[in-house]
Amino acid sequence: MMKVALLHFCFEDYTIELANSLVKYVNLTLIHPEKVSAVCRNDLDPNIHVISFKKPRIRDPRNLLSMSTMMRSIQEVQPDVLHVQETNDPWYDLALLFNQMPPLVTTIHDVYRHPGDRQSVFGSEYTRRVAFSRSQQLIVHTEGLKQALIQDFQVPKQRVNVLNHGELGSLYQRRAKTKTLAREPYTLLFFGRIWPYKGLNYLLKAMPLIAAKIPEVKLIIAGRGENIQQYFPHGYDHQQIEIINDFIPEEDVAGLFQRSTISVLPYIEASQSGVAALSYGIGTPIVASDVGGLREIIKPEKDGILVPPGDVEALANAIIRLLSDRTLQQQMQTAALARCQHDLNWSNIAEQTFDVYHHAIKRI
Repeated sequence: MMKVALLHFCFEDYTIELANSLVKYVNLTLIHPEKVSAVCRNDLDPNIHVISFKKPRIRDPRNLLSMSTMMRSIQEVQPDVLHVQETNDPWYDLALLFNQMPPLVTTIHDVYRHPGDRQSVFGSEYTRRVAFSRSQQLIVHTEGLKQALIQDFQVPKQRVNVLNHGELGSLYQRRAKTKTLAREPYTLLFFGRIWPYKGLNYLLKAMPLIAAKIPEVKLIIAGRGENIQQYFPHGYDHQQIEIINDFIPEEDVAGLFQRSTISVLPYIEASQSGVAALSYGIGTPIVASDVGGLREIIKPEKDGILVPPGDVEALANAIIRLLSDRTLQQQMQTAALARCQHDLNWSNIAEQTFDVYHHAIKRI
């Protein structure tokens, strides 16, 4: 059986679900920092061998020792393939540059830094190019990201593979305290990190237009990022808007999507979307901007509706239309859940990933 080491520093949800399906195909060892291990521990298949290592904060020079420990773990496993989930950590990039690696597969979730995202590490957009050049195979989630790697970074197209981002609803339903909550008939959900590229301001401008047609509409804003108060200089109607401006406990996430009729993604830029993957896994239809990877993830008029980015009126009209049509809601919910058994299914994605491993080995 092929021996694979799966290394990650972040993208925990994605890695958990991929690992749980990959272990059916390969002898799998998961390697990650101790703080990440604590997040993943309860959700992993017991057949996965796990190695954790101490990882200091990014500016700590002890990262040199940490990377040495990480490399020693990889060498002890002696994998046929090392699969790395993209990292913004320049220390890893340096380790990659100065060490002999096994056949390397890297999943790139975001080719470029999102506008206004202050969590990216300074300089990482330059050092991470090492991974582009050192990897035998790259995995991205949309054709747009593949073209960006080919055109902007001169990566040969035969080294770039497009695999879907699997659904995440199943993971969060397993974590949930309450297994099912009633879906509220006029509730919208804006979920995740609150940064300028997420377009929350456009959704807030659309709310009065929606409320004029559907007075019962309610918006849940759940997540943290920039200062939420800047969006409400004159306050807000607590009956119409519910704000959870904090880290959302894992056991509470599924309930937010179960309660909501529509998941709204009014982004002005997008590579791929874990929020869309979560929405579909819980059967929540999406209204989103027709931008970046969202136009590939969402099947218009089947499991969601796409509108021009920044178009407040179009966004409001799409939400009004879907909130007003119970039959359309049901059709889109059914279509979203059906996709979780097909193109967004982790077993299918793991099988495709296994094929990528074979390509990586052949390129050595």
